[in-house]
Amino acid sequence: MEPVYVKAVELLSRNEPSVLATILRLTGSGPRGAGTRFLILKDGSYVGTIGGGLLEARVLEAARKAFEAQSPVRLALSLMGKDVAETDMICGGDVDVFLEPLFAENQDQVRGFKRILDIQKRGGSGLLATVVQVDRWQKDSVPRVLALTGGEVIGSLPGMKGLQEELAKQLPVWLKEKEPRLVAARDDLGGLVELFVEPILSDPVLYIFGGGHVSAQIIPLASRVGFKVEVIDDRPEFADPAKFPDAAKVHHYPFQSVLEKLPVDESSYLVIVTRGHIHDKTVLEQCLRTKAKYIGMIGSRRKKAMIYEKLLEEGFTTSDLDRVHAPIGLDIGAETPEEIAVSIVAELIQVRAGKG
Repeated sequence: MEPVYVKAVELLSRNEPSVLATILRLTGSGPRGAGTRFLILKDGSYVGTIGGGLLEARVLEAARKAFEAQSPVRLALSLMGKDVAETDMICGGDVDVFLEPLFAENQDQVRGFKRILDIQKRGGSGLLATVVQVDRWQKDSVPRVLALTGGEVIGSLPGMKGLQEELAKQLPVWLKEKEPRLVAARDDLGGLVELFVEPILSDPVLYIFGGGHVSAQIIPLASRVGFKVEVIDDRPEFADPAKFPDAAKVHHYPFQSVLEKLPVDESSYLVIVTRGHIHDKTVLEQCLRTKAKYIGMIGSRRKKAMIYEKLLEEGFTTSDLDRVHAPIGLDIGAETPEEIAVSIVAELIQVRAGKG
């Protein structure tokens, strides 16, 4: 989950002020792209980054103004010429940043951020649309709406009913494109309004090691419940994207040192379903050196015991092995590849929801 939202909700629950900075637009090159967030606390500390250097310093300075005025600030900065003279920023380009003070009094704002965290944790999607014109903001009425794919709407855009309806219509298209954007539109009286519209998606990466029959059943199920699936196999005929149309990526890598080629982090899910004990052990010992959220390995209890014995001899601890879900999947009596896939994906959902 995005740490900026986690911290924002924590502060709002304690009624502590903070300022949320968002990059709205970037032309040319820059250290971070549109949609990057940065949360500044009252004491000057912060969560996240928008690139460091002069840009971050200017944002921190603007945040002090937002705290004092209790109203948003819009900052434009050129990352070239005199704005970055005698600094370490050499990216070049122009950046537009919107800073908004967060108010615990605005319950729609609190509910919206909590729902975003819920989407990131459990799955789902929506569009977050924020008016980024300072003169349209009031402390007790934040012009922002979170439109969810199920039809639920959190927040409102005062005086922009038609625009809000248009956002709902465009939701499937913009979700598919997955890119945040600045949108210029008209309110109900014909006045010009500028919004920052961004997709809110659940996108935990599920790495599946092995491209066999079970993988072929896991991939479409996992994709439909919000996982971004990447498949890895060491055989070119099994590392074929045409075999797995629901996978985001398919890699042809040898299993030896395969984790060196993948950006696995604490939000990653790792499923080991290779074609044999040797390959399973090769992948598992690498997985145990990561901070992955989930590690699961297919196979019988006998196979598990054999592999665990070898890993303990090689220096892994019982605590290391306790991280592994093996035999993989919930115990539902699954036997066929289809049933096994259901049990595995159900366990992935359980862990993602914090229930496992």
